[in-house]
Amino acid sequence: MSTSKGKIFGKDLLGLGLLFLFLILFLFSDQVSTSERMESIPNAWINVNTIFLSIVIEAIPFILLGVFVSALIQIYVSEDTIQRFLPKNAYAALFPAALLGAILPLCECAIVPVVRRLIKKGMPLHTGIVFLVAAPILNPVVFASTYFAFRNNPTILYSRMGLAFVLSIIIGAILYSIFRKQPDQLRNKANVSLASHHVHIEEDQSQKRSGKPGFLARVRDTVYHASDEFFMMGKYLILGAFIAALFQTFLDRSLLETIGTNTYTSTFVMMVFAYLLSLCSEADAFVAASFGSQFTDASLTGFLVYGPMLDLKNTFMLFAFFKARFVIAFMITVTFIVYFSVIILYGLIL
Repeated sequence: MSTSKGKIFGKDLLGLGLLFLFLILFLFSDQVSTSERMESIPNAWINVNTIFLSIVIEAIPFILLGVFVSALIQIYVSEDTIQRFLPKNAYAALFPAALLGAILPLCECAIVPVVRRLIKKGMPLHTGIVFLVAAPILNPVVFASTYFAFRNNPTILYSRMGLAFVLSIIIGAILYSIFRKQPDQLRNKANVSLASHHVHIEEDQSQKRSGKPGFLARVRDTVYHASDEFFMMGKYLILGAFIAALFQTFLDRSLLETIGTNTYTSTFVMMVFAYLLSLCSEADAFVAASFGSQFTDASLTGFLVYGPMLDLKNTFMLFAFFKARFVIAFMITVTFIVYFSVIILYGLIL
């Protein structure tokens, strides 16, 4: 147990150290750029630092929101409650899961810990997946940001929202058919890591099962759970943000614009772009709008639908908390379903 705690502490310390280093470079960037010793640092790496911090600073509030929602679910929501409100039929449960995603203002930065906690509390895997891919797009904040970014082109707004709702149900149904006989796809290692962080929380809860915990005890447990998951998720956020910053800095955008000359190739290119940029779903509509003169409406819709469902930073989070086979199946399913749905929608209907 002590060895496991030491490894976890070491990973947390490494992640915090990396974030602290980039933060120091950000705060003292003027001094760094004028220092004689640091003049040899290429501007590209200064740009990596800036983009990295922008992604992290943008994502941290939503990560905090997600881990606190996850902690509240752990403390206040029982397994019986989840089972009582979900339809017994597996396919019938997909629809209310998509509706739930339209209510809660969670982006893809915050959704992974919430879904993980719901599944641990008894929500079926396929229902959790519907919520995972629907909530980052269908929530009211994203609807508003997309409306203002594309107020002169409402087709993209309604295409984004309509596809997100329908495709989330389809993706959930496909993954249910694949994993219906193996519904437990959470990684045991992640569960053990979480438990080993604060073992005394579980002990306190077991002692209180005979009576109802007091308000202060619930607040304390909520803070403990939230802090545990924040440090767990933070490591993968930092790693994903750093790699995304490298791609944003060194990827040749002119090459992408050259390739994206028609609906088929441009949609694929913009989906790849959405994956690598790892933008928060609350802000990605304004980035997509900036490409409006170079790319088709179909490709912009693919960018707006695919990015919140799957990007580089939440891929690391998914692999950390779900089994690799499931994550690979999830990635393949989301990619194919989104691509062909966008092509069909704009090719046959719009």
